[in-house]
Amino acid sequence: MFRQFHLKDIILLAIIGIVFGVIYLATGLLYNGLTIILTPFGYGPMANDITLGIWCMAGPLAAFMLRLPGASFLGEFLSAIVEMLLGDQWGVTTLLSGLVQGIGTELGFTLTLYKMYNWITLLLSATTTTILTFSWDWFRNGYSHFPLSMLIVMLIVRWLSMFFFTGILVKLIINLLNRSHVLTR
Repeated sequence: MFRQFHLKDIILLAIIGIVFGVIYLATGLLYNGLTIILTPFGYGPMANDITLGIWCMAGPLAAFMLRLPGASFLGEFLSAIVEMLLGDQWGVTTLLSGLVQGIGTELGFTLTLYKMYNWITLLLSATTTTILTFSWDWFRNGYSHFPLSMLIVMLIVRWLSMFFFTGILVKLIINLLNRSHVLTR
């Protein structure tokens, strides 16, 4: 049986949401810069795939810190709410993206039945998030109009971004928190 969220878990989720909401807002500037740089070469849409891993970090970090069903989704969705409230460029559609990203990150942990918190889980979470967000962008951003070769490159770049930011970087952060004894189980 799973334990329930306690007040300290909710406070930690709120802190993750606030910190990553600010990071996500700043990532919008990086996204805009990459779009400007890549557009003359015909790869402007790939800025989304390069940066999307950053926008999905809160979920896996929350899941690893709390080890509760729903923590990944809530961490991601709360961050999207904060990003939107801070005035990001996408407005209320940020909530839809946060919803899709939260479901994607949560799925990776669901597949292990919330019993494994290791590299396999991060790999699963990166992969499920890549698939769900790419499917979302297929409809929302018109990816169906791109040539197959570009779609394959975009999908690979997105998965690499997810694995680096939601996998490697999150695992490094968790290792640092464990070594400093911030996380207690």
